[in-house]
This record gives sequence, structure tokens and C-alpha cells, in this order.
Amino acid sequence: MRILTIPLLIEWEKFKPGTSFFVPCLDRKLTQRFVEEEANRLKLTVICKQVIEKGKYGLRVWRVEA
Repeated sequence: MRILTIPLLIEWEKFKPGTSFFVPCLDRKLTQRFVEEEANRLKLTVICKQVIEKGKYGLRVWRVEA
């Protein structure tokens, strides 16, 4: 998946329910849109929250049961 021109490698097949990942980014709304569109395409249910972790702006994405 690419967000703007930056490649973002998410190993969706290893992304199990109950786990999460953090994407450092400034445009969190745009990143969230891309992540949610890809998750929907793969029929995965995710929750995205805009967060600051260790002083970095980004998006935390959790996979939940469908």
C-alpha cells in the first residue's frame, strides 16, 4: 500500500484479531482513510485512533473480530 508516495508494508495475513500496529504520520486522517479502505477490501474489521506515541504523531490500528 502507498500513502502519498511513501510505501507502507503491512503484513495483513499476519495481522491477527487483538493485535495492533502504529503508523507514524502527520496526515493521520489521510492515512486512516487508506488503511480502512485496504482493510475493507480484505474484509477485515479494524479500529483506528489518532494518537501521539513516544512524542510522535501517528495512527494506531487494531484488528478486531468481525
